[in-house]
Amino acid sequence: MLSRRALLTTPLLTLPLIAASPAAPVAIQRARTYGPSLENVMRRLFDGIGGLENIVKNKSVVMKINLTGIPGQHLSHAPAELSHWTHPRVIGMASYLIHRAGARRITIVESPWSSTEPLETYMLAANWDPTVLRNAGGPISFLNTNYLAGAKHYARFQVPTGGHLFPAFDLHPIFRDSDVLVSLAKLKEHATTGITLSMKNIFGITPCTIYGDGAGEKEPSLAPSGDRGAVFHSGKRAPSKSAPQELHPNSPRQDGYRIPRIVADLNAARPIDLAIIDGVESMAGGEGPWIKSRLRRCSPGVIIAGSNAVCTDAVAAAVMGFDPMAGRGTAPFETCDNTVELAEQHGIGTRDLNRIEVAGFSISDALYSFRKV
Repeated sequence: MLSRRALLTTPLLTLPLIAASPAAPVAIQRARTYGPSLENVMRRLFDGIGGLENIVKNKSVVMKINLTGIPGQHLSHAPAELSHWTHPRVIGMASYLIHRAGARRITIVESPWSSTEPLETYMLAANWDPTVLRNAGGPISFLNTNYLAGAKHYARFQVPTGGHLFPAFDLHPIFRDSDVLVSLAKLKEHATTGITLSMKNIFGITPCTIYGDGAGEKEPSLAPSGDRGAVFHSGKRAPSKSAPQELHPNSPRQDGYRIPRIVADLNAARPIDLAIIDGVESMAGGEGPWIKSRLRRCSPGVIIAGSNAVCTDAVAAAVMGFDPMAGRGTAPFETCDNTVELAEQHGIGTRDLNRIEVAGFSISDALYSFRKV
């Protein structure tokens, strides 16, 4: 038992959890293709978590998709959506069903690398037709959130528990002005964080005008430049001084320590309201074709969803053949800390599979071991 003196002097986030983190149902559905059956698959998926109406009805929705890297990067000459990008048909069907559930509007967002170009232009470069998405059941707009893009000021999001590494983040105001945040991610491994699922997808909402290699020193730059390597991955430089600064400048500068904590902090500051993970087609060995390892395409044939991102990512990790309770040094966290554990420490949700109700297909029936592909 902690003494009163120890209780008062121990940093908040090193204290043992007193109350159990919340649990919420997670649904798994089989989806072998992105073809016509996808609508019924995703209807069953959302029914398994209690339906979409209680999440989106009469609300504005911002949907963060995953278009990591640049359009010209491919694995085995396959379109990006068959390996490391969320598939446009999953994006379109999710948008259609969210509109049918009563959402007022949807804004699809991503932060294209070092670019102020409209998100539609980025999609066209990958041979996507953004007009198809724009007409998916109701009003849909697109927004590049890597800079202000016409907005006047960034919005500040505090980490309620104080933060593992950052106490708050400055983000595009769309994340403040929308009622519901949807993370539409891809089911993948990750070279830095072991896995990249709904929570890691939110890493991409941080604007490079503040957190990028070329960010302004005192104020945000007008346009994004570079990636987030120097600020987030290595800690070689600070974000723009206008934004909240790092809590522990003397902490390890190793990305496997830093990125899981930043992702957990970010998810505590702006929690995900609906997590959707596209695992119909994917890749194993890393998060994109630029990773120098034994990359290979794979076909897990699943889509996973939940209203709690920690629970959803825990189930998704298990479907991939990993233990969400694993610590550093154990697959897939050989060289990093467990993001799901760090988010659980913030009280966002539980990673304990014994406490998570799984609807649709069971984890064992959906199991697709990424390390055995």
